[in-house]
Amino acid sequence: MRLFAATIATETNTFSPMPTSLDGYKETVFLRPGEHPDDTPLMCTAPLWIARRRAKKGGFTLIEGSCFAASPAGTTNRKDYEFMRDEILGQLKAALPVDGVLLGLHGAMVAHGYDDVEGDIIERVRGLVGPKCVIGVELDPHCHLTEKRVRLSDVIICYKEFPHTDVVERAEEVLDIVLKTIRGQVKPVSSVYDCRQIGSYPTTLPLMRAFVDKLSAMEGKNGVLSISVAHCFPYADVPELGGRILVVMDKDKAKGDALAKQIGEEFVSMRGKTMPTYLNVEDGITAGLEFNAAPVVMADPSDNAGGGAASDNTSILRRLIERKAEDATIGPIWDPIAVKLCFDAGLDAEFPLRFGGKIGPTSGAPIDATVRVVGLKRDCSQSFGPTQVPLGDCAAVRVGGVEIVLVSNRHQALGLELFRNVGIEPTKKKLVVVKSTNHFMAAYGPIAKKVIYIDSDGPLSRDFRRIPYTRINRPIWPLDEKTNPGLII
Repeated sequence: MRLFAATIATETNTFSPMPTSLDGYKETVFLRPGEHPDDTPLMCTAPLWIARRRAKKGGFTLIEGSCFAASPAGTTNRKDYEFMRDEILGQLKAALPVDGVLLGLHGAMVAHGYDDVEGDIIERVRGLVGPKCVIGVELDPHCHLTEKRVRLSDVIICYKEFPHTDVVERAEEVLDIVLKTIRGQVKPVSSVYDCRQIGSYPTTLPLMRAFVDKLSAMEGKNGVLSISVAHCFPYADVPELGGRILVVMDKDKAKGDALAKQIGEEFVSMRGKTMPTYLNVEDGITAGLEFNAAPVVMADPSDNAGGGAASDNTSILRRLIERKAEDATIGPIWDPIAVKLCFDAGLDAEFPLRFGGKIGPTSGAPIDATVRVVGLKRDCSQSFGPTQVPLGDCAAVRVGGVEIVLVSNRHQALGLELFRNVGIEPTKKKLVVVKSTNHFMAAYGPIAKKVIYIDSDGPLSRDFRRIPYTRINRPIWPLDEKTNPGLII
């Protein structure tokens, strides 16, 4: 038995002013066959990583393709996408014949000329391997679960958790189902219910926690192979945007349709109830300062690099400085120029620095201050579950009672190493401000005495009605009150 595995992935914010080129992939994941590290999966590479480990135990031969992944930003350059895609397709063609293909994709990647990158890749893979080869795909739940990609693959599984702490477990499931399908033990059939809604669904909050736990309990029983909730990625103007339910059954399509409809109707009934309460900047800071325990973790999802924002908005930072907050820290602020200047100045140096507020109007005005350099470290990373995420060279500066983490590689706050790399201990701070929507909760939730969500003036508005969509299929909630949910596959 022969399997081929590869990855190409990013999460595309089509409204972002930061185009994605090959350099963005080289900064994050850009690996040729055999170059993937043994010790940890990287962004969207879990299917290949798991298959490598399992292949060593026997039962099948793995042929590895390239792995490409970039931090979320704007639309990928067409030539660069086609270069990466065609490299993987060339590797697959050279590996033929194969019994199965494992693809680690994101699900919300857009390139110029390709609204549905994942659908394009799966279609071309299917054209090479033929109808009998089994194609298994792992997707981020913040995906566009298009009809094309579902129809052309044999099984798609999305991560269940938000924050995404279960990428390895879901990759194991994809591989298990692919192997069972090749051996004739199961015959997966898919049913998709389009819920016609845009939302955010953190599984760290009670409603989604209970919903996901209930779905997980259904799997492996009565012919149910897998159930996925595709949350959608709200910051993309593509036709098939929106939340969808995917049920994968063993053979019984009618039963899968009925179950997808039942789960989809429940998901629709949860509209408007799954997101945390958001405060404005002033009220959020006040609530943090007045809380009588520490640390208070304050999230800034509106400037989340994980959603394609620049991570250089200064609004919360400016008010912390103006309000003379003490024992406060914030990160990450993406500003490679400022990081270089801090290294040039040296540890403990005090000098005038302009930082943040660089990319556009939603970045706010830059901070001009005399700073003290309190931390420097080269080639940093932070953890996210089993994955290491590169931050590049990092610096920490202090302005008054606020310590700011400046990073060279644009990523959201994930692991506590973001602060610890540069000598800041987040558990000892009164206020810890993290630029992230909900992934921060995996590491920061356990240390927080209180979590506050702030909707600042960053580019990722938490009110989806304010996003200037022009191409998505309507009607859809919350843009429209009346919608038409229903089965589409």
